[in-house]
Amino acid sequence: MNSSEIKQRIEKAVNDAKAKKPLAPSITNTVTVNLVANAQLAVGGSAAMVYLPDEGECVAQIGGAVYLNMGTLFPIYEETIPRTAKKLSELKKNWVLDPVGLGIGSLRTKLILGLKDNPPTIIRGNASEIIAVAKLWNVSEFENSNGPVGVDSVDSVESAEKAARALAKFIHGAVAVSGKEDLVTDGTTTVFSKGGSAYLEQITGAGCSLGGVCAVYAAVSDPFTAALTATQIYNFAGQQAEKKCRGSGSFQVCFLDELNNATAQDVAENPFTIKEE
Repeated sequence: MNSSEIKQRIEKAVNDAKAKKPLAPSITNTVTVNLVANAQLAVGGSAAMVYLPDEGECVAQIGGAVYLNMGTLFPIYEETIPRTAKKLSELKKNWVLDPVGLGIGSLRTKLILGLKDNPPTIIRGNASEIIAVAKLWNVSEFENSNGPVGVDSVDSVESAEKAARALAKFIHGAVAVSGKEDLVTDGTTTVFSKGGSAYLEQITGAGCSLGGVCAVYAAVSDPFTAALTATQIYNFAGQQAEKKCRGSGSFQVCFLDELNNATAQDVAENPFTIKEE
């Protein structure tokens, strides 16, 4: 896949999302639900947040793509997450998994392990989370990792590349690894996306909302294009917002504005490099 083809796919995904306004429901982190919804709306999507098992199955049917985030778990999720994932698998729908904080508590580990049988089409996380999923699902030989610390990564994006490629091949989809330079791979083609802002680490929900935006684009494109388009628009918008804000509070407002105002060409032309297997 060459640079020109990738840019064309990105432009189409951006334009299609704005034109079609796809519904991308979420079962997501309660700490970040507002930013997730607002970011989805900013790029042209439509948001819906649910928690109950029957609601999860319902939005799996009516949504264009669905986002499951493991950030703040409630006991009901022991039923909601598996039922929703199974329904999405039956319907062959695109959906995004964010394995936030894998390794914290037994329920989180149990749920993510169970998703191996009905896997997502996109996995988005930091390097430590991606390595941890690959280890839990036993899909890759991997370098030593200290694992996630809370929701933070202690591993570099580069160290997660092998695990990300293996996971992408296993799910027949795409994996996005967030860090100083983001990585998106379908297992064969790996793209490193540049840009962003240090302020993204100073607001709650930057990573969670990125997963929600992945779902918006997954409703109108293939998993690799969706994950890369979301990553590209985040890196472009983050860089632009940093130039206009006065601190982390105003950054969040500017960031949403930039997500909303970014053109398809802006997103496609954000710098990236390609690496083939």
